[in-house]
Amino acid sequence: MEEYRVAATFPGMVNRVMFNSDLPDRYPLNSNTSLIINVWIGWTLYLLAALAGERFIWLGMAAILVSLGNIIAHTFIFNIKGKTIYNAGLATSWLLFAPCVFFFFKIIHNEGLATGTDYLIGIPLGIVINVVAVFKLITWLADRNTSFTFKNKQLLPCDRRK
Repeated sequence: MEEYRVAATFPGMVNRVMFNSDLPDRYPLNSNTSLIINVWIGWTLYLLAALAGERFIWLGMAAILVSLGNIIAHTFIFNIKGKTIYNAGLATSWLLFAPCVFFFFKIIHNEGLATGTDYLIGIPLGIVINVVAVFKLITWLADRNTSFTFKNKQLLPCDRRK
C-alpha cells in the first residue's frame, strides 16, 4: 500500500536510484514484475508458511527473512543510495514487518519450536529468496519495451512527465 499507492514512489526509486534507469517508468522493474514478486511469490510464500505453521518452522523462517530483507533495504540500502531519510516502504517496514520479525523469533526461541535444522534450512533459504526471487528477478524480467509501465505518481518527482 505504502510502496505503490500512498507514497507510491517505490517503483521509481528502485528504477532510478538502484538501477540508474533512463526509463524509470518501466525498466528494469515493471508493473508485471512487481505483481510476480509481491503477489505470486510473496503472498504464496507467506500463505504456505502460515499454513505449514509449526510443522515447517524453516519455511516460516525463510518467509520472515524476506520481511527482514525489506527492513534492511528500506532503512539502509535505499536511503543511503538515494541520499534520503524516507522512502516509500520504510514506514511499513518498521510498523508492520519489524514487530513480525521480532515476535516470530521471540516465540520460536521461547517455545523451543526451532531446531538446528530449521535454522540451517530457513536462514539460507530466506537469503536465497531475497536475492533470487526479489533482486535478481527484477533483472531477469527486465524489458525496455514492456507495456507494463508504472503510473506517473509512482515515479520520483524528478522523473514525472509534466
